[in-house]
Amino acid sequence: MPNTTKTGIFEYAPAPESRSVVDLKPSYGLFIGGEFVDGSAGSFKTVNPATEEVLAEVAMGDEADVDRAVAAARKAYDEVWSRLPGTERAKYIFRIARIIQERARELAVLESLDNGKPIRESRDVDIPLAAAHFFYYAGWADKLPHANLGPDPRPLGVAGQVIPWNFPLLMLAWKVAPALACGNTVVLKPAETTPLSALLFAEICQQADLPPGVVNIVTGAGATGAAVVAHPGVGKVAFTGSTEVGRLIAKQVAGTAKKVTLELGGKAANLVFADAPLEQAVEGIVDGIFFNQGHVCCAGSRLLVQESVAEEVVERLRERMKTLRVGDPLDKNTDIGAINSAEQLARIRTLSEAGEAEGAERWSPPCELPERGFFFAPTIFTGVSQAHRIAREEIFGPVLSVLTFRTPAEAVEKANNTAYGLSAGVWTDKGSRILWLAQRMRAGVVWANTFNRFDPASPFGGYKESGYGREGGRHGLEAYLDV
Repeated sequence: MPNTTKTGIFEYAPAPESRSVVDLKPSYGLFIGGEFVDGSAGSFKTVNPATEEVLAEVAMGDEADVDRAVAAARKAYDEVWSRLPGTERAKYIFRIARIIQERARELAVLESLDNGKPIRESRDVDIPLAAAHFFYYAGWADKLPHANLGPDPRPLGVAGQVIPWNFPLLMLAWKVAPALACGNTVVLKPAETTPLSALLFAEICQQADLPPGVVNIVTGAGATGAAVVAHPGVGKVAFTGSTEVGRLIAKQVAGTAKKVTLELGGKAANLVFADAPLEQAVEGIVDGIFFNQGHVCCAGSRLLVQESVAEEVVERLRERMKTLRVGDPLDKNTDIGAINSAEQLARIRTLSEAGEAEGAERWSPPCELPERGFFFAPTIFTGVSQAHRIAREEIFGPVLSVLTFRTPAEAVEKANNTAYGLSAGVWTDKGSRILWLAQRMRAGVVWANTFNRFDPASPFGGYKESGYGREGGRHGLEAYLDV
């Protein structure tokens, strides 16, 4: 039972999730042609960011390994997968979805170990959403001619997919599920710091009796992903990650016949008007920036508050932040887990120091950070101008910049004053104002009186430097079809 301190904040007894549900192997190979095989370029270590302990040795793939994977994917495409009717492909995808549900606890613990996110989030958000995407696209597999994408949509062949470290299994599901539903085969490169849930997914593919070569997983670093993107046997490239890498990919595939979708960075504006339900808005602000330690492309990292309620909102937000619990990701009471890597922690610190140096006022609630691991206290900056680096650059951490506005027109101008355009949020009691703002903000997703809500039936993607193309929903099929 929780006890109440003198400050009125609850102190919770530890409630750790057991690691015993995960059978971690000392080493992992590449998954090519339905089997785990040795890599050609040695191995690397994947580390638990909360403790800095080595979890496993993972094979480092190189160009030769990517070539083997693409050849296996092409063989499976030509001989099996593209020839199956949609109803048969759907059976396999449904089976994968059900196995993800059956192994949900194992997947959630593994994701939190490898990524650092709180078990509460991996258990309640990542894994259920991953299964939901496979269920959703399994339903589309035999209905592609009815998706309003043309009379005879056909698969593209081999899809090369490169996913990030912030939502490893969920980003895998966003890409693999529609690719398989459309009749393509896959070569996937997971992030270097979070390969383990993708390798467990390889076991799930075996368990589902997916034909060998339909899904291939090649682990490694940036050079491995570059080899996947550049391979002439890949007909479709899907990438989620930084804008810098997205630019390189766009240049690399320019002039080729490859189809490309890029889901890149963001610097989302979260707008709070004076008539908004402020208590609800504060919860949305917290969810928008501190969910997954702020490791979210669409995080609401710029809070724009109407001047008349700015002080009240900031005060309420500070009080709410005092209740956030930072610590062990496997503790079910933890709100904010570990930063994914030492490199990312260094970037968050650098940009936070820049915010102070440029004159913004920094505040974090009192919280004791663990001695080991990569942790950063939830932080807000007030007195921020649009010229500050913390208002322009993607920090990708639990850091919020607070700005103010007076009129709806000024709110739109400030919200759109960014190189990015992935998402935005609006908090107001007026439906007409929500619609007016949504039409004027250059963001792929605009949430109304909520934030960070996803559904497999809803398309997601950005404008400007946040990339192009859409994932999710019927729109997510088009990128994997020749229409």
